[in-house]
Amino acid sequence: TITHRATPTFSLPPRPVTQSPSAFSSPCCPCLRLPSTHETSLFLLPLQEAGGQEPPLAGSSPLTSSHPGPALREDPARRAGLGGFLACLHPSESSCLKCLLFLSNFLFSLLSLLALAIGLWGLAVKGSLGSSWGSPLPADPMLGLVLGGLAVSAVSLAGCLGALCENAFLLRCFSGGVLAFLVLEAVVGALVVALWGRLQDGLEHVLRLAVIHYQDDPDLCFLIDQVQLGLQCCGAASYQDWQQNPYFNCSSPGVQACSLPASCCIDPWEGGASVNDQCGFGALGLDEDAAQRVVHLEGCGPLLLRWLRSNIRTVGCYAVVVVLVQGVELLLAIQLVRALTIHKRAAGSGGLSIGTPDLVSRPLLN
Repeated sequence: TITHRATPTFSLPPRPVTQSPSAFSSPCCPCLRLPSTHETSLFLLPLQEAGGQEPPLAGSSPLTSSHPGPALREDPARRAGLGGFLACLHPSESSCLKCLLFLSNFLFSLLSLLALAIGLWGLAVKGSLGSSWGSPLPADPMLGLVLGGLAVSAVSLAGCLGALCENAFLLRCFSGGVLAFLVLEAVVGALVVALWGRLQDGLEHVLRLAVIHYQDDPDLCFLIDQVQLGLQCCGAASYQDWQQNPYFNCSSPGVQACSLPASCCIDPWEGGASVNDQCGFGALGLDEDAAQRVVHLEGCGPLLLRWLRSNIRTVGCYAVVVVLVQGVELLLAIQLVRALTIHKRAAGSGGLSIGTPDLVSRPLLN
């Protein structure tokens, strides 16, 4: 008999039950789990369709263009709110704005400080000559120069320091000052255009008042002399207007009675290197034929009006250039303030919001 020996059987140990990756979760955060195999295939699907090449990162930005990994997507609402001004955050463009604003305001600061120094020097000289410091503001041209130079220098220095130190408060102060200057210039220009006829009629009256108060103010004396020398004229309407001056009229007891200023003379230098102050002595006592050989007989009023009418376009062009320069500086300051504000917000909140990548936003298939 053949006996069959039982073949020994070997049983493998039971296979441990494996859990899907989606079953693993963090003990600290139960909602954090690993993606399942099906979800992983959905992530790899665009890579397989692209022939094994990694698809381009969506929403690339300067902050993530040189680093691997998913790109940060810019928030659409934030981009719409900025109005496409994110280009000003570029360091080179911001530096260009700063340099332009600083250089222009530095030049205006130098000019305004020079005007302020000249005005203060004029006031100091007048004080040393015994002129009254308590006179009204409009009666002293140097006070106007001092006030104008002080205002322009303050605004320009605010623009310089604001651009150099990137101080938004100083830049806003500078913008407000420039805007105030533009409004003031617009009001003055509108008044000049509206009252041009009255200004022409009142110019001769102003010149006559200046003739009467010729010796009262050294600055007024200088202005009258320059007008009479430049236009080769004398008085407001004629040389006889100097009869209204208390020092030059023929009834004056002084040595200048019946005389005229040296600026009225045809040749005040008389061949010398300096002006002869006595060239007009006794000219008001001469008849017209004899006086015209020594002094100018025509008044400065008509000649000054003629000069203003012939140079009105040049003066208007200068005014337009000044307004344009101020407008450009105002725009530069506003743009720099916006750039600083955007940079500050970007530094505080990261500037870019981390959005959900396009691959993750696709619906998962069951």
